[in-house]
Amino acid sequence: MPSAPSPSAWLRGSRRPSWLSDPKVLRTEVLGGLVVALALIPEAISFSIIAGVDPAVGLFASFTMAVTIALVGGRPAMISAATGAVALVIAPLNREHGFGYLVTAVILAGVFQIVLGALGVAKLMRFVPRSVMVGFVNSLAILIFMAQVPEMTDVPWPVYPLIAAGLAMMVFFPKLTTVVPAPLVSIVILTVITVAAGIAVPTVGDKGDLPSSLPVPGLPDVPFTLDTLTTVAPFAFAMALVGLMESLMTAKLVDDITDTRSSKTRESVGQGVANIVTGFFGGMGGCAMIGQTMINVRVSGARTRLSTFLAGAFLMVLCIVFGPVVSDIPMAALVAVMVMVSVATFDWHSIAPRTLRRMPLGETVVMLVTVVCVVATHNLAIGVVVGSIAAMVVFARRVARLAEVTAVTDPDGGTVVYRVTGELFFASSNELVGQFSYGTDPDRVVIDLSAAHIWDASSVAALDAVETKYAQRGKTVEIVGLNEPSARMHKTLSGELAGG
Repeated sequence: MPSAPSPSAWLRGSRRPSWLSDPKVLRTEVLGGLVVALALIPEAISFSIIAGVDPAVGLFASFTMAVTIALVGGRPAMISAATGAVALVIAPLNREHGFGYLVTAVILAGVFQIVLGALGVAKLMRFVPRSVMVGFVNSLAILIFMAQVPEMTDVPWPVYPLIAAGLAMMVFFPKLTTVVPAPLVSIVILTVITVAAGIAVPTVGDKGDLPSSLPVPGLPDVPFTLDTLTTVAPFAFAMALVGLMESLMTAKLVDDITDTRSSKTRESVGQGVANIVTGFFGGMGGCAMIGQTMINVRVSGARTRLSTFLAGAFLMVLCIVFGPVVSDIPMAALVAVMVMVSVATFDWHSIAPRTLRRMPLGETVVMLVTVVCVVATHNLAIGVVVGSIAAMVVFARRVARLAEVTAVTDPDGGTVVYRVTGELFFASSNELVGQFSYGTDPDRVVIDLSAAHIWDASSVAALDAVETKYAQRGKTVEIVGLNEPSARMHKTLSGELAGG
C-alpha cells in the first residue's frame, strides 16, 4: 500500500508540473484559464442575483474558490467557483437573516466538507452506476443549454447572427490551427465587431457592476452564539452535501475524459478548505463548475492546476484592470461558447438507436430517470441520488430472478434434496419459503446451498421459516453446502429471527 503524501507534496503535487518544461502545455493552460475567466464573469454575476447578494460577492467567490482549489484540490484542471446549486441553497438564509449569516454558513459548510472528506464520503462514488453517470452527463448538458435560453429570448435580432457566427468559428477555426482556443478567438472577434459597428446587444456589463478592488479578509458580522449556529447549520450542511456531490461527480467525469485518476478524498477536503477561505473573504461559496470545467478540459485541452489557478487570477485582473473592456463583451459570444460546450458534453452515443436496442431496458430507464429528475429540479445532486436508488431497485429485481430452487427425490423416496442457486437477500428470499412442498415431501429434507450465497438477515429468517414449517409436520431439515461467510451469518442469526 502506498505511503501517505507529505504535507509539502500535498500542496505541490507528486511530480514536477509539465507546464514548467513544455511551452506548448504552458500556452494551453494560460489560454484555457483566460477563456474560463471570461466565461465565469456572467455566470458568477447571475448566481449572485439568485443568492440575493451584490455581484461582487459571486465574483470574489469564484476568484478565491478557483485559486484555493488549484492548490489543495484533488482533481487538476477542474474549475471550482460560485455555482447555481449553492446559490439556491443559501438564498433563503440570506433573505431571512442577512449577509453575515450567509458568510457564516459558507465557512461552516467548509468545515462539514472537511469532516465528511476525512470520514471517506468520497468512497460512496463507487456506488454510482454507469447509467447514472451517463444520465448525469446528459442532464448537465441539457441544463447548460437551458441556462442560455433566457439570453436568446426577447433580445435584439443581431444576437442570433452573432451566436451563429460564434458557433461557426468554434467549429471551423480548429481546422486551421489549435494554437489559440477557438472560444477565445470567437469572443474577441465578436466583441470587436459589436464595438466597432456599434451594434446594440446585451453585454456582460448589463449583468452588473464589476468589482474595482481585491476582496479583503474579515470575520462575518454575526453574534457568535449557539442560536446563530443552529440557524446556519442546516443550510451549511445542505450546501456541503450538494457541493461535494457536484464536485465529486464532476471530478469523476474529468477522470474519464482525461483517462487519469484523481484523489476524491483530497478533493472533498480541498472543497472544504476553499469554502472556508471564500467565507472569510466575504464570498458566497461554491463547488465544481461543470460548464466551465468542460470549457477548460474538453474545449481548451487544459490538464493541470495552472489553468484552474489562472482562471481565478485572470478573473480578478479582467474585472479590476480591464473592467470597461470586459463589460463590452456581447453576451452572444459567451452564449455561443456555452452552447458548444453543451453539445460537446452530451453523450450522443447513449441515445443512438443501435445503443438503445442493445442496452438492457433497466439501464436506459435509470439514465432517463436521472435526466428527468435533474432537469425538473435543476439540482444535479437530487438527480444522482434518485438515479442511484432507481439503479439499486433495477439491480435487486434482476438479481432476485436469478435465485432458483430445484428438487430431486432419492430413488428410495426417503429423502428430497432441494438445490438453491443464486443470491439470497431480501428481494429473493421473500419468495423462497413458498418454493417447498411441505405436505408431500418425505421425512428427510436436504437444502443444498453450495451454489447460493446468504447476504442478509432476511435470508436467514426465510430458511428458519422453512425449517419451522417442516418441523411442524414432523420432518427434519439439513442445510448443507454453505460457504464460509454464509455459514457464519447463518450460525449467528439462525433461531433468532424466524417466527412460528
